Amino acid sequence: MSNRIIHFEIQAADTAKVAEFYKSVFGWEINKVENMDYWLVMTAPEGSTEPGINGGITLRNGPMPQEGGAVNAFVCTISVPSVDEFGKKIEAAGGKVQMPKMPITGMAWIAYYTDIEGNSFGIYEDDKNAK
Repeated sequence: MSNRIIHFEIQAADTAKVAEFYKSVFGWEINKVENMDYWLVMTAPEGSTEPGINGGITLRNGPMPQEGGAVNAFVCTISVPSVDEFGKKIEAAGGKVQMPKMPITGMAWIAYYTDIEGNSFGIYEDDKNAK
């Protein structure tokens, strides 16, 4: 047993709308499970050798997160080729900046956003020249 995270879930009141948000921003393959309000999320094509995990979108059993409130979940971070480019895509799809782009000196750029239902996530761009 490796104790690695193998699956993530995004909670949503409107699962179809949240599925469309992530499809439009990241191009993920997202399909509804028959007879359930659950959507399977494939972040890369089957057989991909890229690091990462797949997950799901599930019905939220409670109120949406409060804007500006503390995060009460694991925050997933998504590798992107450009934080600037994907930040624009996220905002165009209705997402909001939670923490603007900042350097991880000598390693990368990172920024945090919320999706259309207030779920937090990060985007990460490799860049050894970040400072």
